[in-house]
Amino acid sequence: MLAIADYGVGNLFSLRSSLKSLGVEAKLVSNPEELKDSDRIILPGVGAFGDAVKKLRETKMFDALKEEAGAGKPILGICLGMQLLLEKSLEFGVYEGLGLIKGEVRPISEVIPEGLKIPHIGWNGLKFKPHPVFKDIKQGDCVYFVHSFSAQNCPSVIATAEYGAELAAAVAEGNVIGCQFHPEKSGAVGLAILKSFCEI
Repeated sequence: MLAIADYGVGNLFSLRSSLKSLGVEAKLVSNPEELKDSDRIILPGVGAFGDAVKKLRETKMFDALKEEAGAGKPILGICLGMQLLLEKSLEFGVYEGLGLIKGEVRPISEVIPEGLKIPHIGWNGLKFKPHPVFKDIKQGDCVYFVHSFSAQNCPSVIATAEYGAELAAAVAEGNVIGCQFHPEKSGAVGLAILKSFCEI
């Protein structure tokens, strides 16, 4: 069973619909004890990093996710969910993340040219390293982004996308993977990535 961590800040309808179209049994989980019964976990997220961390701690998901990751369970963070996997964020303050992947979350305004719109919204091609989640897609395949912050100072970037600069599009360390883009909104390419994650 695949658990979708439901801690109050995720856009869950399209994700559940995508997984259903793949024939994947997915359950919304708001109780940290239920995470233990899953085969793998998806951590979605929309909104501000600080609010999301507060919700994770209030629901006791914060420590539970770290425990499941430490036990080797595959975990996929999406958008804000990916950012939460990192050590810290500088979004409207300094906040501690889950620390499952080395690096920090910083404004893309620090690295992209002036004049480009923020947030970065739209379809961009992926340039990626070999990884099981990318086994059924091609270099340059496009995925959908909506973000103003990105992973930086991160040695575990496995994919980038061009938006005036090479921005981290995906990160991975062992069983923990993160996508800055939304696979559930990225058509056939996104479905292929979700399917591959479910096969890890």
